[in-house]
Amino acid sequence: MEKSTSTISKSSPIVVGLDIGTTKICVTVGRRSAHGKIEILGIGKAESAGVTRGVVSNIQKTVQGIMQAVEEASAQSNVDVKIVNVGIAGQHIKSLQHRGILTRKDLNNEIQRKDIDKLIEDMYKLVMPPGEEIIHVLPQEFTIDNEPGIKDPIGMAGVRLEANFHIISGHVSAVKNILRCVGNSNLETQELILEPLASSESVLSDEEKEAGVVLVDIGGGTTDLAIFHEGIIRHTAVIPFGGNSVTEDIREGCSVMRNQAELLKTRFGSALADENKDNEIICVPGLRGREPKEISVKNLAYVIQARMEEIIEHVYYEIKSSGYEKKLIAGIVITGGGAQLKHLPQLVEFVTGLDARIGYPNEHLAKNEVLPKNIYDELKSPMYATGIGLLIKGIQKAEIVAENSTKSTVAAEKPKQIDKPKAVGLFDKLLQKGAKFIKDEIKDEDYIS
Repeated sequence: MEKSTSTISKSSPIVVGLDIGTTKICVTVGRRSAHGKIEILGIGKAESAGVTRGVVSNIQKTVQGIMQAVEEASAQSNVDVKIVNVGIAGQHIKSLQHRGILTRKDLNNEIQRKDIDKLIEDMYKLVMPPGEEIIHVLPQEFTIDNEPGIKDPIGMAGVRLEANFHIISGHVSAVKNILRCVGNSNLETQELILEPLASSESVLSDEEKEAGVVLVDIGGGTTDLAIFHEGIIRHTAVIPFGGNSVTEDIREGCSVMRNQAELLKTRFGSALADENKDNEIICVPGLRGREPKEISVKNLAYVIQARMEEIIEHVYYEIKSSGYEKKLIAGIVITGGGAQLKHLPQLVEFVTGLDARIGYPNEHLAKNEVLPKNIYDELKSPMYATGIGLLIKGIQKAEIVAENSTKSTVAAEKPKQIDKPKAVGLFDKLLQKGAKFIKDEIKDEDYIS
């Protein structure tokens, strides 16, 4: 069953995703299969005791959880995990729109990747409020010489290149604490990835992103939201309520222990009270010989419905404030651990008036003969959407890096063509000198800011 690392690395780079959630820490190890799907080689899980609402609150406990999950994933995949792609979320995440402009000096050459990189670099230099730093700069659409609506400007001619950017920022302390936890676990961070962006890779299709869709990732501590339209991310938000808020409501409303409240939610919970019968009763064992407690399934559903309606109303407010409410043909896709609640799509449709479905990450997974069947089946759950999404994002990045290094190696090795020498007159010599002078001028100054 074991596969050596050398055999695996020939076909595709091995990548590791690290999802530091409020309820669980999850490590996924995988690569791209020959058919373009994601092949999971190993998975490790640990309880997340040091994270509150997506933010690290206890570094030591978080490090213990990461090391436990890494050890499990490493043993299962037979891969020595050293570099990870880390998900980031939390109430501190904010987003804003900004416009960048670049006036090009080199008019003879078409727009290149370096021009776009220069625009992106300029966005990272934006002055942020104290204590905040930029995590992602996402280009939305470009304008070339006042011609708007261009999605990919590479290869086009133009002097003035403009772009709209979606910028995502977070608290410096929250980002540093995550990086410190990863570093203390003897790991290296390849990239920090916003969790709703990762989840969108694993549960949304390109057609949905083009048509207009809202991704709602209901985690333990937070609910993450991302709006896509015409294939471009338009809006992101983090709502500070999640599955744990529902559990706390059950604990208080039904006067039970927290672990009992969690079991009631996952086994008998429903987001619509009217879908349950009046005479259904659950018997909860009493503490240390006390009388067992009887709880009505319908009353339990009323408690859950009240909190879920509040979360969905927050989501709906973000949809309306984004300005894309009327453009969401594909509706809402719900994922994350909280998406497993019964009758949730019906409640979402009732509150927002938009179509809703549950997002499963299984369409990106390759048939797996390495993992035991029960673990492979578990991976198809919405609660692994972020972990698998981090893996997809990491693989995409690794493939781009590998492709660029291959191109540069090929360019370095490619022999130059030797032309037949020509007889050069005085006029030709003057032209060559003039051309050399212009080229040197262009090399000295590529851009006019």
